Amino acid sequence: MTIKSYVENGKKFYEIYLNGFDSAGRRIQRRKKGIETLRKAESVEFELKRELAKLKEEAVPFRWHEWFDLCMSRMKLEMKPSTIYNYQTQIRKWIHPHWHDLEIRNIKKSDVHEMIFDKCAAIVSPNNRKTILKMLKRILALAVEDGAIDRNPCVGIQVKAPEIEQKVFTTTEVEIFLREAKICNHRFYPIWAVALMTGMRSGELYALKWTDIDFDNQSICVSKQWSSKNGLGPTKTGRSRIVPISDNLLKFLKELKLKHGLDRDSVLPQLLEWENGEQARITKEFCVSIGITPIKFHDLRATFITNLLSRGESLARVMSIVGHGQLKTTNGYLRKAGIEVKGATDKLGYNLPEQSEGRVLQLFTT
Repeated sequence: MTIKSYVENGKKFYEIYLNGFDSAGRRIQRRKKGIETLRKAESVEFELKRELAKLKEEAVPFRWHEWFDLCMSRMKLEMKPSTIYNYQTQIRKWIHPHWHDLEIRNIKKSDVHEMIFDKCAAIVSPNNRKTILKMLKRILALAVEDGAIDRNPCVGIQVKAPEIEQKVFTTTEVEIFLREAKICNHRFYPIWAVALMTGMRSGELYALKWTDIDFDNQSICVSKQWSSKNGLGPTKTGRSRIVPISDNLLKFLKELKLKHGLDRDSVLPQLLEWENGEQARITKEFCVSIGITPIKFHDLRATFITNLLSRGESLARVMSIVGHGQLKTTNGYLRKAGIEVKGATDKLGYNLPEQSEGRVLQLFTT
């Protein structure tokens, strides 16, 4: 039997093990662990059997486009459609024109370097170039795991990219932003308000239902998110969390439910612009129109995090509220909040002289 179940940390998983021979008579093995459902395990088994059958009949080594297509068919079983879409879009645009028929066993480190820094020179952003390199490294790492190549030629190549400066509102700007949005009855006002009061991600806000809100205990259960490519699914980390509701937000939500609750299941208006991913542009344009820091929609979440941290809330609690998968992610906001350096200059061993009345000096005599 190629599929076996096992228990790890109290949870049941499935493992697949297959072995066979390639066209040259060499023994080949395939193993996949950590599969959560039997149905998914059967799908993975089917794809691996197809792969082994192909290797048995394959007379020549994989060419780049063949290996890429094989990787995509396997990655579809584990990754979100949006991730697969990004791989297919980026790799086919930048890599396929140059490597399409190149045998992957002939790809050298110099080829990767030339691809990233020369042939992909049209990529303006260093961060985008860094992403392409990351995709290449993953695809070729799978080739190493499968024995198609001996080593990953991407290892050791790095793209230096400046840290993306994330903007946040000051407390005063938050008040101006919400006040002006409410005065003009902006269609995004309720969305912006809940975002700033909960730190929830855009997709989580879009998926928020009235059944997720516990008015008695003043809490929101965040268990899902929505995106145009993936539809409705689990949160980014795959885990649910509880977000506390402040008294101010509680009053706002009750008024919102009284106004729209009977007409829709969703807490917030399902605007077409939001569905089409235009929330960042609209948020920035409104900020410019009222003369405050031109932030994007996701920066509302950063504003929520930095404001909590700057007011002394613990890293662990903030991490729990916003649903970060790792503490280091939340810790990265400390610098933005200024917590790590706050008060450090109070320890200087010198002071400025006290302010006093100036004296008039007579510079010449008559």
